[in-house]
Amino acid sequence: MGYRAMTRNRTAAPLPAALPGGRLETDGVAGRLSCYATIPAPDDRDHDPRPLLLLHSINAAGSAYEMRPLYEYYRKYRPVYAPDLPGFGMSERSDRRYGPRLMTDAVHAVVEQIQARHGAAPIDAIALSLSCEFLARAAVETPGSFRVLGLISPTGFDQRTPEGGPPGGTRGRPLLYQTLTVPPWRHGLFELLSSRASIRYFLEKTWGSKNIDEGLLEYDYLTTHQPGASFAPYRFVSGFLFSTDILNLYRRLAMPVWMVHGDRGDFVDYQKKTEIADRPNWHIEELPTGALPHFEIPARVIASYDAFSRAAVTAD
Repeated sequence: MGYRAMTRNRTAAPLPAALPGGRLETDGVAGRLSCYATIPAPDDRDHDPRPLLLLHSINAAGSAYEMRPLYEYYRKYRPVYAPDLPGFGMSERSDRRYGPRLMTDAVHAVVEQIQARHGAAPIDAIALSLSCEFLARAAVETPGSFRVLGLISPTGFDQRTPEGGPPGGTRGRPLLYQTLTVPPWRHGLFELLSSRASIRYFLEKTWGSKNIDEGLLEYDYLTTHQPGASFAPYRFVSGFLFSTDILNLYRRLAMPVWMVHGDRGDFVDYQKKTEIADRPNWHIEELPTGALPHFEIPARVIASYDAFSRAAVTAD
């Protein structure tokens, strides 16, 4: 059986919704996008009418489930949107060139959809890990679309990040991609990466602890066993979703930026955050967690973000 045939048939079980609420779909330059959405009752006296966009990270098992603690909290108080990015979850998983341009176009598409429903006022957005790079690029390209940016465990501040990479460049390694995707073993390799044991191993490295979220593990297993599940992850593993110009993009952000990261686990290299630490529009906070602090200490993360947002709005 050929790889494409095996990919079409690769299903552990139908993929359930990652989040409660409705689900919107749009089809455009970024392909078919699925976005979870919840809008609280307008007569709620605590209702904040400004929409909040939540962007999950990119990895072998990415999905909107990664933003679940924030989604479940904020959906009680304001319109919240959480898309599955291209190649993940309920969105299109076709075999194509997954990279920063495609992901940034997806962010633009979702923002346009949100503003079509709520008006053209700037929205707030929080991204996780690698998707912080796509959010930053989108905010540089359309700064009028965003009021406050939130970055949780953002990539692009580690010692390997180039100081002045070419605009639009990536860290992609074509030879690695070709090696990983040779037909005889590309299916078997992804089967290994997406086993429950492997997913648990990587989540424990992300948490820096064995005390992971079991619901996330189970959803990760289901979403990695859907047709087309390996296409985007192989591009990710080969470096094609990491931008070489990301430090320049972070420096160009003019709106208020809230950033938090943990001090535990495998993702704690933020040596180059000194590049932007002294900028008055940035707030950077280190937390006693792994790379998913909103799962470990959601109340503290939410309180920090809300306090920063209120102060930023008051300052304006």
